[in-house]
Amino acid sequence: MHLVPPEQADTQAAVTARHPKDRWKAILVDLLSRRLNYQGPKGAPSVTVELMRAGDVGAVLSVLYSPLDEMDLRLSYGAPPRPGYVKSVYAQMDLVEEHVQIEPLGATVAHDAAALDAAIAEGRTAIVHCIEGGFALGATPAEIDTNVAELARRGVAYVTLAHLFWRGVATNAPALPFMPDWLYKLVFTQPKVGLTELGTAAARALVRERMLVDITHMTERAIADTFTTIGADTPVIASHMACRFGKLGYNLTDDIIGEVGRRGGVMGVIACKHYTESGLRADRKVKTFEDSMELVYAHIDRIAQVTGSHDHAAIGSDLDGWIKPALPGLEHLGRMRHVQEALVAKYGAEVAEKIASGNLLALLRRAWS
Repeated sequence: MHLVPPEQADTQAAVTARHPKDRWKAILVDLLSRRLNYQGPKGAPSVTVELMRAGDVGAVLSVLYSPLDEMDLRLSYGAPPRPGYVKSVYAQMDLVEEHVQIEPLGATVAHDAAALDAAIAEGRTAIVHCIEGGFALGATPAEIDTNVAELARRGVAYVTLAHLFWRGVATNAPALPFMPDWLYKLVFTQPKVGLTELGTAAARALVRERMLVDITHMTERAIADTFTTIGADTPVIASHMACRFGKLGYNLTDDIIGEVGRRGGVMGVIACKHYTESGLRADRKVKTFEDSMELVYAHIDRIAQVTGSHDHAAIGSDLDGWIKPALPGLEHLGRMRHVQEALVAKYGAEVAEKIASGNLLALLRRAWS
């Protein structure tokens, strides 16, 4: 979530203003973001309060993530987490909250479901903290327990345990759109496990503190281990997913989709062209907004077919999540108004409301402390 005041118009300025010693990291992330990530107007971030307002978006799940912690160049590939990565999470959380306080368009950070409902009722733009990458939670089970308890107190709604690279928590599916699955597996090797001791500790701690486990990015084995670890009826979220029409390991199988639905969980369809078109549209390219929505409908329909209802699908865009190129017409939050209109035209107002917000809000009210 890129939420910065007007006088600090990019990520680099915002981060360096708070952490001067990390200037080189900020410059690197900013340069990479402009080339490989941002798809908002004039190459700016895709997710801002102004764009939320323009796109009739009342609330967002705002991810806290430090790429240079995950790729920690001080360590060999696959090394377990170092203590203290969570400090980056707290720093980002503070940065977001400080900016929200002075943001002129009425945004607010919601730290629990009741506060989220209140913000929506007041017509305020609501931001909910989430974390991507279990590596940030701690280096030992005890450290994870302590950090998860504090993160719950600070209002984090979910944690994605796996992410882009193996860090000794949960095995991850290939998720670099520019790299074929076979090449990713060759270059970024992983052990044949699902959850490790750290991953198991994290999953249990999240459930104990009434935060959601996000199964996005996990291998099938890691997802199976998660289901076993957290109990038979605990709901989960797949915050930015696609259905496996093709062969991509990132996309969820029907068996997993069915189990998420059985648990009362929610799956948010990603806006990344690479994943949503896999196994579909081989006959012609996706060029227009209408083409893009046909793909979104295909994933929503598969979720409904497998789960037996429209109670488990959502829009999980992953905008500003390194998914460039996004689906045409879905490049930034200002476009979401058109997505909602298209959902109404396709499914009717009642089902469209579930997909656009209702399903996810119901899950947060039920499962988030």
